Amino acid sequence: MRELGLVLLCLLRISRKGVQCNGWSVHVPSDVTGELGKMVILPCTFTHPYKTFDRALTAIWRIKEPYNGTVIFKCVSQSSSELCKTAISHKNKYKLLGNPRHKDLSLRVDNLTWSDSERYFCRVELAGEIQDKYESRNGIKLHVIAAPRIINITVSSSRDHTFQARCTAEGEPAPALTWTGPLYSNLSSTSSSSHRVTKELRSLTHDGKYTCTAVNSHGRAEGAVYFYKFRAPDSSSFMILIFVPLGIKVVILLVILSFTVFSREGSSSAPSSLARPQLPECTYENFDR
Repeated sequence: MRELGLVLLCLLRISRKGVQCNGWSVHVPSDVTGELGKMVILPCTFTHPYKTFDRALTAIWRIKEPYNGTVIFKCVSQSSSELCKTAISHKNKYKLLGNPRHKDLSLRVDNLTWSDSERYFCRVELAGEIQDKYESRNGIKLHVIAAPRIINITVSSSRDHTFQARCTAEGEPAPALTWTGPLYSNLSSTSSSSHRVTKELRSLTHDGKYTCTAVNSHGRAEGAVYFYKFRAPDSSSFMILIFVPLGIKVVILLVILSFTVFSREGSSSAPSSLARPQLPECTYENFDR
């Protein structure tokens, strides 16, 4: 009964900032915010009931759930004079900043991505006859934030020969999208998935520049696309466009041919007096001495 009472007392002393029981405690913040593409530090400190501890110590970080969650980082220190040597660092993006011998398990997470928005749990294990293990039960919720970014903006046509502009942006919180430009139909649709939002502007009828603006609490971004609808000319204009350049080419060709013929006739009718005179052939030989 006494042991059961101690367990119940331990459970009652669980708080938001940390967990304490029989000299053990783990202290972590409930939330940490980091910016997409940058690094963030997850603080974790602990206490244990020993005045000194020189045996093997293991530091572990998990994600998603305590005790059974995926291990993303692990390091082992064999003695108080030895640094904690990394055994596991998923994708090489995790580094222990704290010193476990100084009761600090703080972890650095590099190059934040959207998938890093998880709950993290720190754990310490002390080797001995009875292995002491302690882990943060509530963990740290990591929030990845980002200013808006336009990732795609296009104009396309559909089977019914209408045109639409589509803009996709991402950010956290999810950005609000607006279209501005020439007069257009109010027909639009918006779809979102987590941190990504797409807004489509349908039935484009006016030529010009269409601008998509994405805004959230961390900034704004803009992207633009130009729309020019092809219009077939009428038959008279089409004939003019075809035959006028063709007629000009025919006239130029006739002028060139005329000039060529005139040049040849002029050279053949040149006066014979200009020809070099030829000496008559002589078959007579004078034998008179």
